[in-house]
Amino acid sequence: MSQVFTTPPSRLVIASRESALAMWQAQYIRDRLRALYPQTEVSILGMTTQGDQILDVTLSKIGGKGLFVKELETALEDGRADLAVHSLKDVPMNLPDGFVLAAIGEREDPLDAFVSNDYENLAALPAGSVVGTSSLRRESQLRARFPHLDIQPLRGNVQTRLRKLDEGQYAAIILAAAGLKRLGLAARIRNVISSEDSLPAVGQGALGIECRADRADVIACLQALHHSDTAASVLAERAMSRALAGSCQVPLGGFAEVQNGKLRMRGFVASPDGKKMLRAEATGSLAQPEVLGNQIAADLLAQGAGEILAALAL
Repeated sequence: MSQVFTTPPSRLVIASRESALAMWQAQYIRDRLRALYPQTEVSILGMTTQGDQILDVTLSKIGGKGLFVKELETALEDGRADLAVHSLKDVPMNLPDGFVLAAIGEREDPLDAFVSNDYENLAALPAGSVVGTSSLRRESQLRARFPHLDIQPLRGNVQTRLRKLDEGQYAAIILAAAGLKRLGLAARIRNVISSEDSLPAVGQGALGIECRADRADVIACLQALHHSDTAASVLAERAMSRALAGSCQVPLGGFAEVQNGKLRMRGFVASPDGKKMLRAEATGSLAQPEVLGNQIAADLLAQGAGEILAALAL
């Protein structure tokens, strides 16, 4: 990684899922690279992953969000693609040997969005209202704060989820604000939910660019896309999740943000029904984000997070 960067590769192929949001993200990175390196031919290899194909089962039951990443890594491994663009919240906490996150892009809005055709916010929903979410993290926080609501699973891409809402299957749905904004659908957001009410997923709103660890040329040319404050925040969050063996089978959230030159981080672990909710908060150095993430994890474990996690593993 330390070699002097002279000329970018003559050709770069970006592996991407074929959902509208994934393609938006890949096209955004493609356009940034084309502007930076006009001599380089940059194209996109669209792929359908296992996570995109299995839509009738919640992700936590079929192996987690890593299902969105494996096929893209195979394309990197066999040389069909040079880099892959991911929503960082979909990237497993431990990358396979031989792969690196070469750059972390500037974060879009990291918060959750309340989307409804009939109600202004969560507090306005009548008892028994059906709320759709794909996330155990969101579900546990909703159940803790609004036990009178009926939380139901919601799978599919952003457009599919919105269609199910519009068909009347749900009174409201919860989506990542970043995805809606990137797709030009910000008008569908009735209310952005504060991080106090719904702590975001680890890495939510940030893009991770992955490549093979032996591609020093690709790593070097991606450095111009790296956003250091976002990277510090998500490295802290990922360290917390890694220490807690976090996946989408585990209701946990972690959110770090730069404030006054320091990194402030909050994290939680909960039981799926929201009846047990453990929280931790700390501030640390931007230069050592993973130390902060590990500190949050240690605090949660000291409060009994290990027992919640062990029960979920059964």
